[in-house]
Amino acid sequence: MSPERAHYAAMDLLVFASRVPGVSWWMKRRAAKRNEGREVTVAGLTFPNPVGLAAGFDKDARWLPALEMLGFGFVEIGTLTPRAQSGNPQPRLFRLKEDRGILNRMGFNNDGLYPAAGRLVRRPKGLVVGGNIGKNKITPNDKAVEDYLACVDALHPHVDYFVVNVSSPNTPGLRELQDKEPLAKLLRAVVERNHSHPGHRPVFLKIAPDLTDGQLDDIVQIVQEEKVDGVVATNTTISRAGLVTPEQEVEDMGPGGVSGAPVRARATEVVRHLAERSEGRFPIIGVGGIDSAEAAQEKLDAGACLVQVYSGMVYEGPGLPARIVAGL
Repeated sequence: MSPERAHYAAMDLLVFASRVPGVSWWMKRRAAKRNEGREVTVAGLTFPNPVGLAAGFDKDARWLPALEMLGFGFVEIGTLTPRAQSGNPQPRLFRLKEDRGILNRMGFNNDGLYPAAGRLVRRPKGLVVGGNIGKNKITPNDKAVEDYLACVDALHPHVDYFVVNVSSPNTPGLRELQDKEPLAKLLRAVVERNHSHPGHRPVFLKIAPDLTDGQLDDIVQIVQEEKVDGVVATNTTISRAGLVTPEQEVEDMGPGGVSGAPVRARATEVVRHLAERSEGRFPIIGVGGIDSAEAAQEKLDAGACLVQVYSGMVYEGPGLPARIVAGL
């Protein structure tokens, strides 16, 4: 079975299990016991525990009740774009089994803002939900701000926080928005539009692990100047350094971003750099290679306030969030 098909098949099974009488109640009761004393407040939001699910897993807010059952403290949906788009041609998702990693070039495939917003009306009441937002592939960078603002307007009543995604390597030109001037302009517009709606929604910026230290210093400056609430560090990497998987096999997979264990060390370095240079002035959500309590603790020790998993679910299974919460 292809990795992409397996993803949807596994989630269909989880949804089925969650609808069996008593199963959801029993699992959420276990999660509640694990969460006792694990609450953490970040950017004004109270999270039942510090372990969340990263964006990309549930792009269209289809599986929130089932994911809550697994014990996540929060779930980030998306990346969502104003208009539906099919993403890049398949195959576009590959397992790097020897590296415990994933290579993907999904390309922001999603059903668009409005179907997701409709599903969010029925979201679980106790679950913290973030909205990861991006631009459509056909939208030129000089018009990108309009796409992000449309996302803020549509999702503001339905999510608890926003993540501005300018760091995916799978949408042509997107990472150019991480440059200092366009990034400051984009974030200023998003923050202003966010404040125009009733009720504050924290705004986070998701960055790539491939930025230089100088670029990370620019990020620290921009986040503070534009009054962004925090940073998600990091997205997937375009680097292939250190992979155990044979080089030719990786080349045959084609372009894309690598996640999972191969990005763990660099993601931790980025978290630590941001925390030190900012002197802890804004919260950081650490993500990259978190497949155990030890890996999660590594990000927290580096300066993260919360952590997110994704690729680790492939190799560790649906019990991963519960084991991390118990082991921290």
